[in-house]
Amino acid sequence: MTTILKDEGKRRLPFDQPRIIRFIQSAFKRFPELDVDSFITNISRYIGSKEEIAATSITNKMLMTALENVAVETPTFDGVAAEFKLRDLYKQASVNRGYDPELKYGSFYSLIKMLTNMGIYTPDLLARYSKDEIYSFEDMIDPDKDKLLTYASVLSLSSRYTASGYDGSVYELPQERFMVIAMHIHINEPVEKRAAYVAESYWALSNLYMTVATPTLANAGKSFGQLSSCFIDTVDDSLRGIYDSNTDVATLSKSGGGIGVYMGKVRALKSDIKGFKGKSSGIIPWIKQLNNTAVSVDQLGTRSGAIAVYLDVWHKDIMGFLDLKLNNGDERKRAHDIFTGVCLPDLFMEQVDKRGEWYLFDPHEVKTVMGYSLEECFDERKGSGTFRSRYWDCVNHPDLSKVRVNAIDVMKRMLKSELETGTPYHFYRDAVNRANPNKHAGMIYCSNLCTEITQNQSATVILTETEEDGIITTRKKAGDFVVCNLSSINLARAVIDDVLERLITIQVRMLDNIIEINDSKIEVLQAVATNRKYRAIGLGTFGWDHLRVLKGLKWESDEAVQYCDELYEEIAFLTIKASMELSCEKGWYPKFEGSEWDTGEYFDRRGYDSERWKTLRFYVHHNGIRNGHLMAVAPNMSTAAIAGSTASIDPIFSKAYAEEKNGMKTVTIVPDLNDDTTWLYKSAWNIDQHWSIKQNAKRQRHIDQAISFNLYVLPTIKAKDLLELHMAAWKSDLKTTYYTRSQSQKELEACESCSS
Repeated sequence: MTTILKDEGKRRLPFDQPRIIRFIQSAFKRFPELDVDSFITNISRYIGSKEEIAATSITNKMLMTALENVAVETPTFDGVAAEFKLRDLYKQASVNRGYDPELKYGSFYSLIKMLTNMGIYTPDLLARYSKDEIYSFEDMIDPDKDKLLTYASVLSLSSRYTASGYDGSVYELPQERFMVIAMHIHINEPVEKRAAYVAESYWALSNLYMTVATPTLANAGKSFGQLSSCFIDTVDDSLRGIYDSNTDVATLSKSGGGIGVYMGKVRALKSDIKGFKGKSSGIIPWIKQLNNTAVSVDQLGTRSGAIAVYLDVWHKDIMGFLDLKLNNGDERKRAHDIFTGVCLPDLFMEQVDKRGEWYLFDPHEVKTVMGYSLEECFDERKGSGTFRSRYWDCVNHPDLSKVRVNAIDVMKRMLKSELETGTPYHFYRDAVNRANPNKHAGMIYCSNLCTEITQNQSATVILTETEEDGIITTRKKAGDFVVCNLSSINLARAVIDDVLERLITIQVRMLDNIIEINDSKIEVLQAVATNRKYRAIGLGTFGWDHLRVLKGLKWESDEAVQYCDELYEEIAFLTIKASMELSCEKGWYPKFEGSEWDTGEYFDRRGYDSERWKTLRFYVHHNGIRNGHLMAVAPNMSTAAIAGSTASIDPIFSKAYAEEKNGMKTVTIVPDLNDDTTWLYKSAWNIDQHWSIKQNAKRQRHIDQAISFNLYVLPTIKAKDLLELHMAAWKSDLKTTYYTRSQSQKELEACESCSS
């Protein structure tokens, strides 16, 4: 007779086979299509072969057996694995918190009190919410919602996001994580209203209609960490500015923020310093310093920091910049741990198209000789404008040094790097700035780590620094230090269940509330100031491929392109409407007056001329809008996986894929795969990317910021065909492109910070 060891061997019990059978049968109850009898036989034989065995080993064996059976033919074995994993979590939580495991979830109030006393939860939860309120939230928690989670969802939530003890012991469970997020985000709402907002947010999160960004998912309700996703800094052309920026980047990186850094203002190699000719070392050494920061200051102790550096294509250091991530050449000129992005004006793309010449300049010399900075202007109209006028003035100025190259040669260097490393990202600066609703207040130089954020930027500069009685006082003029506050709609659930309007209303409020909560959590004060100034949010989406399949639409079809246009127009309308209504309640963002939201040009530019759009335009003009930026589609791979759907706007990689997680090999099957949908799912590598560009052009019209848009290419692609894709993206008025993903590359990491 086999002996079962429990409590680390302190208790010894005889093997109770009927009990194991009942346990397994209950886990299979929702999946009658699966062969439970074979599973029971397998597990019973395994247990019976041992003289003694730990109860935890039996749990692991059942879990591993379920995972081993996940296949295209039997995808619902994943649900069995999720059930086993959840039951294990329920048991561990009950032991640590002291309640009956049959209840699954214990006292929510006791949990908050316990984790607050341990220093894990913020004391604000108990201080600001009454005991009765918390009990009412406990009544809302629905353990059955855990059945919506896949095994990958449960594993990811429990290992990375739910609040645990300092030794990793299980305390908080998935539905409690969702409720704590809802409570924390609405903690500053009026007492008489906030319970309703908490309930709405829990409804949205627990039904997986939406996800919040990774930092929010991980840190909301806790005593540490901030809730925003990404940040963008503009580096001043001074030694102090460069080092101060590096410090700010490190400060944000330690709290889980992904960083975009614009280096276009920094003088080029061999530029002058204080009149001494040829003394500047250029941008490469400073980028290598950022590379070291990315490696040294990790994100929440879980992964290296993530930093993207952007440079203008007319900067004299552009060629060395494009080689930074290559795997050969002089290692002293390489920075393998940062990501690169190139800022491309229309004029450059035109010169590439006609195989024309291109000129490279030193931004410091341009400012000194010409009295202006090229990066401070853009072409107000496609084909004409301030940038190209000043650019040609620089080309023709006899006192300005310049390097002449062929535009196509610069592009070839970009394509070479893309096929080897996936980067540089493309930032189409004229398209971005023409569409900027806040151009009255500033300039956009680049995007963020994941290419979906486009907001006004400026460098922070030192005004004065004085010392008195051993106290040094520094006065700075805060630049626009961009902050991204993100969350995403699960299209495959929210659209199918027809809840978009209800969902977006609460989602915009949640995102707006994060701005105040982060006032005390973001340690870089110019980022706090910028957050308040524009109150920018980034409402995005995921599950486009999943929804498309459920709708029966082929990816490469006019119908899919048309549906994309209609869907994102509806999302845009509801988002703008929600922010306008929030403005009526709380006031508009400080830079609203004079913006294109105010003047109505935002609506004109996008051709929004139906009666409902005209009505909304009227109300926005008179009532204002709460948020200066509203929509951005982030990569959101990890949070989309938690919600059991496909990432962002991307097609799938494959219908089934295997990966190693915590020592267990798991197979993930794309959602809702069956005889009716299998022919509609198509691998990204086998899709004509021109159709993806067509879809994204329609989508981009309705997104006021940008979209993390990947190009998927085979390793056999010819340079001219890759160039053609980029030319098509530019001509379609896309604002940015993200990775060029080739099957020959190692798997490129998705931005965890921007996952929303």
